[in-house]
Amino acid sequence: MLGKIKTPVVAVLCCVGLGAGVAGCDGDAMDNWDPFAPSSPTSGAAAISGTEKITVAGRSVNVSCSGEPAKDRPVVVLLHGGGDGLDKMAALQRTLSAKDRVCSYDRLGAGASDQPDGPQDFAGTGRILTGVLDRVAGDHPVVLAGHSLGGLIAARYAPDHQDRVKGLVLLDATPPTMTNDIEKAIPETAEGPAGELRAQNLAIFQGRNPEKLVVADGEVRSAGDIPVEVVRHGKPYLEALPEYGPRLERAWAAGQRKWLALSSRGRLSTAADSGHYIYVDQPDVAARAIDRVTAEAARQATQGG
Repeated sequence: MLGKIKTPVVAVLCCVGLGAGVAGCDGDAMDNWDPFAPSSPTSGAAAISGTEKITVAGRSVNVSCSGEPAKDRPVVVLLHGGGDGLDKMAALQRTLSAKDRVCSYDRLGAGASDQPDGPQDFAGTGRILTGVLDRVAGDHPVVLAGHSLGGLIAARYAPDHQDRVKGLVLLDATPPTMTNDIEKAIPETAEGPAGELRAQNLAIFQGRNPEKLVVADGEVRSAGDIPVEVVRHGKPYLEALPEYGPRLERAWAAGQRKWLALSSRGRLSTAADSGHYIYVDQPDVAARAIDRVTAEAARQATQGG
């Protein structure tokens, strides 16, 4: 259990791939999973203003939208990290909504949304995301901006939805091969904080997290020729883990570079003064990255690709 660990760095790192807000690392027991039913058509629904609960595949999903649609610019959709909710990104949403239509939502098992019936996978979270986009964006293109686990989900979703996703911003996103990275960086024989960290993270990625999401490693697939900005943390906080910290820091940096394979228009930058929560530590860096990608996506649409 996270609460039993006294070393501060382990308390931070226990949920490094999912966000530091997870209350515990033992999770709930997995139940039999029921595939999501298709979401019902919502093209005629009124635009959401403020926070509202919508029904997607029979589940209640908490959604927040603000700002007016800008001519020829995509709708921006924010995806929070694991253990967080849309409220964590409220300040960023408020900043961005001065120029664009911006929405966020709580995934199943997070914030004010329903709990999942059982274990989830990326296909299941993708179906919920599709239902949310149907409601908040309709036929408009979108830019997905995700932090940590939210970035991983966005990056897994985009290749299969190139007709809709026209830009990506990954804010210290969970690397695509995080389980393998941890297993290589921290040997099974490790003891103390490192050993506990290894066991806890592997359990988290196997589905013992609030969203019951099994976070499987996978190859980075192309999302087309869309603008992609990958922003990694600049403060090497992972190095604080005794003995194995530098390995983890190098693995994380390598994982950020892997995301550039999403597009030939990918760009990697470092938020020099930020830890894992870039949009909190340096909100201007996050906002500028999202604005650049949104503007570039709008230009591509105007020019026909």
